[in-house]
Amino acid sequence: MTMKIKNILIMLSVLFITAAYAAAEDITPVLTARRRPQPIQTQPVVTQPSQTINLDNSEILSPADDAPVFKPYTPAKGEVVFSYTKNLINSIDPTAYTNRKGSYLPGARGINQLVIYTPDYGPRTNTNEFGAEAIVEGNTVTELSGADSLIPPNGIVISGHGKAKNWINSSIKIGTKIYIDKTSNLVYTYTTSESYIFESEKKIKEAEQMLQYYRSLSPDYNWKFPNSYINDAKDYLKKARKNPEEVKKYSQAAIEAANDALKSVVPYKNGELKGIWLRPTETTEDEIIATLNKLKKAGIDNIFLETYFHGKTIFPSKTMAAYGFTPQYEKFEGIDPLAIWIKEAHKRNIKVHTWFETFYVGPLTPKANPHSILGMNPSWGNKIKKDVESVDPSKSTSEHNGYFLDPANPYVQDFIIKLVDEIITRYKPDGINLDYIRYPNCVSLNEDTNWGYTDYARNDFKMIYGVDPVNILKSDPLWLEWNNYRREQITNMVKKIGEMGRRSHIYVSAVIFPDRKAALEHKQQDWKTWSTRNYLNAFTPLFLTCDSKTANKMMSDVINAKSGSTDFYAGLFVTFMGGTDEDLIRLIHEARKVNANGVILFDYAHLNNKYINTLSRSVFASRSPIRKQSFQTQQAQPKIQPQDKKGWWIFGKKN
Repeated sequence: MTMKIKNILIMLSVLFITAAYAAAEDITPVLTARRRPQPIQTQPVVTQPSQTINLDNSEILSPADDAPVFKPYTPAKGEVVFSYTKNLINSIDPTAYTNRKGSYLPGARGINQLVIYTPDYGPRTNTNEFGAEAIVEGNTVTELSGADSLIPPNGIVISGHGKAKNWINSSIKIGTKIYIDKTSNLVYTYTTSESYIFESEKKIKEAEQMLQYYRSLSPDYNWKFPNSYINDAKDYLKKARKNPEEVKKYSQAAIEAANDALKSVVPYKNGELKGIWLRPTETTEDEIIATLNKLKKAGIDNIFLETYFHGKTIFPSKTMAAYGFTPQYEKFEGIDPLAIWIKEAHKRNIKVHTWFETFYVGPLTPKANPHSILGMNPSWGNKIKKDVESVDPSKSTSEHNGYFLDPANPYVQDFIIKLVDEIITRYKPDGINLDYIRYPNCVSLNEDTNWGYTDYARNDFKMIYGVDPVNILKSDPLWLEWNNYRREQITNMVKKIGEMGRRSHIYVSAVIFPDRKAALEHKQQDWKTWSTRNYLNAFTPLFLTCDSKTANKMMSDVINAKSGSTDFYAGLFVTFMGGTDEDLIRLIHEARKVNANGVILFDYAHLNNKYINTLSRSVFASRSPIRKQSFQTQQAQPKIQPQDKKGWWIFGKKN
């Protein structure tokens, strides 16, 4: 009894101190009575495990040491070697234990490191978007990607960051032959005449398959236009085979013609959202208008405008001012960019969704920024377990050393709700796009780097379960309840904002991580529950890849897990990762194959002219249709909810 009284007194002290701060700020959040949370019923994840850092994959077969990739490569007679390079491998199948420099980063790939992933590692590399990857089947590079690639069962993935990324980009192309010498930890690359032939054949075949796909959807599809490029590519390929001394010249011409076919083979689709995430840098109305005109030319019809990021708003916020926080991003002082963006976008029939960084407040040190959110309220910050004795919030090492707010803190929740309400009430945007609606990413196996160990959450959990979560180990039965407690904080925030959206007729979407298991375990993001409970309108998952197979698998996983009432917009990272414009077309094609409601590009800062020209050439080029017609997808996907296939626009060859 004495212990219970002591716990209650501690909790009352915490609430009294927090309330005193709120009174000083003249901000009074509505505190609801605490109750034992209902465990969130998450369906078992039946997909193959996708751990951020791998430990035990004893049942997965790795390529044998006599596999082609582990044998020295000898060019065939008459085969010309155009490029030969080698580089040191930092780690093969890295883990937190075997590669300490990468222990705190996704995929255990460290800064400037070159690593090799075999099937022993797991199904995917789990890397982040700040690298480059080459997918090798047998001993031949079959795809180039940016991150989180599927590891082929008969091959490997070469992955690099920083200097190693630059080496991959300059030394490896589709068709390059690979030899890995495990003894010396060296990887050798050979780009030969056969490499160019291989890439030509691959791209011609890909263009033909895409053409047949769209031709099967409608008799009105103008297949002759892209087919003319395919025929050109085939002619050049014949010349390459007949003229060994000019194989590179003719193969490159074949590749270029096949690429032109890819850029023109995917038609415009009416009713499909064509969006882009945009962090504004424009400080005048004229600059905003110029950007909107550029996006209109590219075929963009929805902008996801970053409105609240790094703990500041682009508009002069009454809510921020009431709390004593910096009322507006300093660079935008003197104008109201959000009002201008919405007004001018609507003139061009472009919708505006406010992109909102829910719990992320950026990398600036709170003490050095006294009017920042955490500068004024350090107790609002999230903490890892090893920092429980510190009065300062923790940095998320794997996320730009940024700081996060505590989702369990009712004062944090109330602040976010008030800020969202201000945006909805004052500006009436077309939608709210919730980003960072999660806990910070936990990539390390070390229990001390787990998140959520704030004073409020610890005391709240202890009042419910009688145990301080600091004393709970991953092997303890209460670890599941600790996970459910944290997930409930995020889920409740989604529910509240979703209800606000419904009342105001504002479309609410959320950025999610496609790997459901990783989202649950490493970010406490239970997006399946949000969907099944109809808390929001749509998901905008991020697909950090340029590889078609990886993208299709990840998209299908999300679609099969969500409810049919939740719209699905594929977030494509191709432009951010510097992929080719053909890569962008491929992934838009994959999104259409799984019946996505649309695509969103990440992001405007990386949308250069090559992408704009390709998008406006065909896939985003709105023109008068010959005839609207219903289509049936070719792939059998019984778990995917049926959607309207109307709206394909078919058009003729440009003059």
